[in-house]
Amino acid sequence: MSTPTRVLLVDDHAMVRSGFRLMLSVEPDIEVVGECATGMEAVVQARQLRPDVILMDVQMPGMDGIDATRTIVAEELSTVVILTTFDRDDYLFDALDAGASGFMLKNAEPETLVEAVRAAAHGHSLLAPEVTRRVIERMTSGRHTQLPEPPELARLTDREREILLFLGRGYANAEIAAELFLGEATVKTHVSNCLTKLGLRDRVHAVIYAYEAGLITPADS
Repeated sequence: MSTPTRVLLVDDHAMVRSGFRLMLSVEPDIEVVGECATGMEAVVQARQLRPDVILMDVQMPGMDGIDATRTIVAEELSTVVILTTFDRDDYLFDALDAGASGFMLKNAEPETLVEAVRAAAHGHSLLAPEVTRRVIERMTSGRHTQLPEPPELARLTDREREILLFLGRGYANAEIAAELFLGEATVKTHVSNCLTKLGLRDRVHAVIYAYEAGLITPADS
C-alpha cells in the first residue's frame, strides 16, 4: 500500500480547519498531520513535519500566508496551495511569486479540494478555473511585439518543447499521452525533463513560463 499524502492545514479559523480535516480524513490516501492558525506556526510545523502538501490561508495574524509560503518554498519544505475566500488579483499573483503551486477558492466543491491535494502531491497544475484567465491576461498584457525566445529553451528536445506547449494549455498527462500517442509514463518523464531543464518548480509555473516566453497566446488556450 502506498504512503498517504501528508497534509498540513493552515487557517486562523478553527471551524474552517475542522471542516477541511473532516473532508480530507475520510480519504484513505490522505492524512492530515497537523494544523495551525498563523503563518509563523506554519513555517515551524513545516520544518518539523515535512508535509507533502500545505493548504494555506492568506489573511492571518502576524505572518500572513504569502510570507509563510515564501519561506516554506525557499527552504523546500513542502508544496503550498493557497486556499482563500478572497478572489483577488493581488493575492493570486503575490502567491505565485512567492512560489505557491496553486491557488484555490474555499467555495470549491469538496471533491475538487480532495483532487487538488492529490494533484499538488504529484506536481500538477492547480489554478482555480475562475483565475486562470487572469493569469493569462497578466502574462500577455502590453505585449505588442514578439519577444526573442529565452536561451534556455534550446536545452529542450523537440519532443520536450512539444510537451511544454501542451503544459502551457493546461493539459494533464493523460490528455498529452492521448494527443501524442505516447504512454503516460513517457509523458511524465518528458514533463520532468522540461521542468528540470527550465528550472521550473512545477506545472503551474510551466504554464506561466510558456506565456511569458511567448510560446502560448490567449487564443491558443
